[in-house]
Amino acid sequence: MSVFLSHLYRASAETANKVVAIVNDDVITLHELNERIRLMTGSEPSHLQIQDEKRFLETQRQILDAMIAEKIAKEKLRQLGINVTSSEVDQFIEGMKKKNRVTHEQFLAGLKRQGISYEIYRKRVKSQLEQSRILSIEVQSRIIIREKQIKEYYEQHKEEFRTEGSVRLAAIVLKQESAKNPDRSGPLYRKAQELLSRIRQGEDFGALAREFSQGPGAKEGGDLGDFKTSQLDPKLVSAINRMSPGDVSEPIIRPSAVQIVKLVEKNEMKQKPFGEVREAIQMVLYRKEMEKRYSSWIKELKEKAYTKIFL
Repeated sequence: MSVFLSHLYRASAETANKVVAIVNDDVITLHELNERIRLMTGSEPSHLQIQDEKRFLETQRQILDAMIAEKIAKEKLRQLGINVTSSEVDQFIEGMKKKNRVTHEQFLAGLKRQGISYEIYRKRVKSQLEQSRILSIEVQSRIIIREKQIKEYYEQHKEEFRTEGSVRLAAIVLKQESAKNPDRSGPLYRKAQELLSRIRQGEDFGALAREFSQGPGAKEGGDLGDFKTSQLDPKLVSAINRMSPGDVSEPIIRPSAVQIVKLVEKNEMKQKPFGEVREAIQMVLYRKEMEKRYSSWIKELKEKAYTKIFL
């Protein structure tokens, strides 16, 4: 039995240490690849393969390609003499904690929830900092975003630079005591019509809300607060679109209730001026160009490197 177990262990170890790719003078093992798959997907590779083999193989190949690119980039780092020190990694992490206003314990707890150890996170930060250094030398310094490009992007994506409309509402809500939903012929609707008539004759909406409303904000004169238009249901949006600040809606029938809505304040959707969003657009274009140039740069390095894949 012990001989069989020993043989099984050796077979398992050999499979884990199987070389799946050679990159110049370096190798990537199946064990390393599986570890990266676990980290990227949060699942065991064997489980992913059972669930959907075609998708698993695509994911496996994408992650392996990314690992090959990392190996090639690291070789370039060595050639350029770029080295990110442990203190630089510490400095970056401290900056992240300050930015997010978290203690070290809270930071570690957040990593744990994501299934990432502190050591793995440090390695990831080191890799990101190395990539940033090499990008600044090989890629970023060559990127120029012209004013014409920024203006063209603004004109072509104006819908992305609009402030959403918002409203401040107050309401009187009359609830139906019976299980039957209210309708226009029922006493609840007639009561709402009577209150609406009193409001239109000059009575104070807030005072009537405090006296009769059974909904939220009744004690505050029916005040419901501010809402973005997208947060409201279509029936309410339809009513508000026909109203101006100070207007009161016709009674709106709800399940088990009738509602009278007052539009207190209305802020229309506005187009942000070019000057306000110029820097944001520049960053979008810069990132796009950087990704494009980085991919091209890695492709060029791959063509010059020796790679062999055994999957």
